[in-house]
Amino acid sequence: MVQYQLVNRGIYDERVLKVMSEIPRHEFVPELYRHAAYDDCPLPIGEGQTISQPYMVAIMTQCLELKGKEKVLEIGTGSGYQAAVLSRLAGHVYTIERHEALALKAKLVLQETGCNNVDVITGDGSLGLPDKAPFQGIIVTACAPHIPKSLIDQLEIDGRLIIPIGNPYNQVLHQLVKSEKGVGDRDILECTFVPLIGKEGWKME
Repeated sequence: MVQYQLVNRGIYDERVLKVMSEIPRHEFVPELYRHAAYDDCPLPIGEGQTISQPYMVAIMTQCLELKGKEKVLEIGTGSGYQAAVLSRLAGHVYTIERHEALALKAKLVLQETGCNNVDVITGDGSLGLPDKAPFQGIIVTACAPHIPKSLIDQLEIDGRLIIPIGNPYNQVLHQLVKSEKGVGDRDILECTFVPLIGKEGWKME
């Protein structure tokens, strides 16, 4: 997985590559799909959600440019795999999931895999986690129709927000960097994520 899906596609951060070679991805995938846990594709995890393909996890993590002591917020816990990767690269990770069943499963697997610096919270991730802000990094694993103001407000100066923006059919992954002068925005690549449901995301139908 690391060599063919990540290195060969341009992932260069040695820390990201090392962590993704160590974390047992199959532990975060339902039993029915474990045979495909290391394939280069998203997989269903229940509640209409998916675990992102390994390459997408890697590129989003790499774009955070973590050094090791940051406080990071993840929006969309899902299976917990992205949080597990972040936990080995940052000081502390807060991750929010709107589906309580997924949050409970993720919390258990994260504990079982030794990710003890992760707090799993059930709630509206589009609003972030203001009582724990500011964050040096924020990563959103669901597509928003626009950049949520709450997340920009909770980002520290020089911090990075990685988020897919678009509609259900056309999305672009963005890297935003906050400075004293404003927020810089760089397009990373086209992508496809489940919708970010919440007050500052898509409305539930």
